[in-house]
Amino acid sequence: MRLTTLCYIENDGCWLMMHRVKKEEDENAGKWIGIGGHLEENESPEECIRREAREEAGLELTDLRLRGILTFILPDWGNELTFLYTAHTDTTELKECSEGVLKWIPIREVTDLPLWEGDRIFLPLLQTRDDVFSLKLNYEPGGNLSSWSIEPK
Repeated sequence: MRLTTLCYIENDGCWLMMHRVKKEEDENAGKWIGIGGHLEENESPEECIRREAREEAGLELTDLRLRGILTFILPDWGNELTFLYTAHTDTTELKECSEGVLKWIPIREVTDLPLWEGDRIFLPLLQTRDDVFSLKLNYEPGGNLSSWSIEPK
């Protein structure tokens, strides 16, 4: 199982989103997602997400907060355990990203973007819940969400 991080960085009522349109053979191709990536050897999830924010967007994070653990069951790509965070940043200036196009999107408009079906489940939770939740998302081959479960309910 792959270990990854994902963060929704806020500044002035917007989340930083990445439109995945630059990488070849990208399982997220065409989707909008937050910043994140794979944990490197001997790296904590917090170290990973701070590194990814610097590498992908040139940002330093403040108020980093673990919000959830996402278990992705992905028959096409292999299963993944993702540490889900929110954070803030003091700047809106972004560096060029090799993985996609970065854009600040008003939070209320994020669900209008092309997203994974599972993202439509957990993104509203980041606005309505204060606890740390565990969400399991079961995808079918081809990328359709077949079922999900959450703890605590």
